[in-house]
Amino acid sequence: MKYLCLVYSDERKLEGWDDAECMACGQSFRDSGHLVAAEALQSVHTATTVRVRDGKVSITDGPFAETKEQLAGFYLLDAKNLDEALQMAAKIPPATVGSIEVRPIRELMPR
Repeated sequence: MKYLCLVYSDERKLEGWDDAECMACGQSFRDSGHLVAAEALQSVHTATTVRVRDGKVSITDGPFAETKEQLAGFYLLDAKNLDEALQMAAKIPPATVGSIEVRPIRELMPR
């Protein structure tokens, strides 16, 4: 089953972070056959939010909501179950300064 691990942190705590740690973590997941994809995101200041209400498109600068922690990146993992996904999420380096939200992927099914 696939699990999306969303990396959240206060961006200031990630300033100067050595990308090599996250790259090594991703390589470890890749070597074990668990990594489907992983990417870091640019600063929250580069975000644009799109909403459609009553057929009208609204575009605003910035993230969806003001929060203390921002979405910094993700790992898409293929794990045998939630327990295995949680064990891997605990190894993602920014977990030490932020949080990792782990969510199972729901396959879209046509009706």
